Amino acid sequence: MSWIGPEFFERDPVVCARELIGATMVWDSCEGRIVETEAYAAAGDPACHTFNRPSAREFVAQRPAGTAYIYLNYGVHWLFNLLVKGPKGAGFVLFRALEPTKGLDLMRARRPDRPDSRLCAGPGCLTRALGISGQDHGKPLLTEAGRGLLHGPCPEIIADGRIGISRAKEFPWRFTAKGSRAVSKRPNLGG
Repeated sequence: MSWIGPEFFERDPVVCARELIGATMVWDSCEGRIVETEAYAAAGDPACHTFNRPSAREFVAQRPAGTAYIYLNYGVHWLFNLLVKGPKGAGFVLFRALEPTKGLDLMRARRPDRPDSRLCAGPGCLTRALGISGQDHGKPLLTEAGRGLLHGPCPEIIADGRIGISRAKEFPWRFTAKGSRAVSKRPNLGG
């Protein structure tokens, strides 16, 4: 497997979010296969932070593609995103779930009493299991030692409406690996 470089994120956020399914996220001594992502567009997406947060718009303008955008959600959970900046627009990819593959003892210690398939099932669970915090905000993840993304085999992917938000949730910008038990919520296949 080869490393994913910043140029991967110099495209459309929706394309990046979809193509990350099946890749491996490496974070220090922990790893997991990416099984759920969501895309957010910097322009015209009322669910994106850039819609009503000037600081998010400044972040997009001042940082390169592939930079970690991490924020505290409802004062409880850190959420991990990567900045996307392409010719068709900018935005973010939210990492929603991983299937843990390495460093499980450490993940279990951070998230006790959870089955392995649920250790990283949800964006807040993922950051807690990997030890990601606000200290990692603004870092160029793809050039940090011991951290990054590896290309992996692409599974069958399901596109679905986004979850955990109140606006623009109908956008089919949530992507999951079909059949994965590690996703935060099963996709709506009813149409």
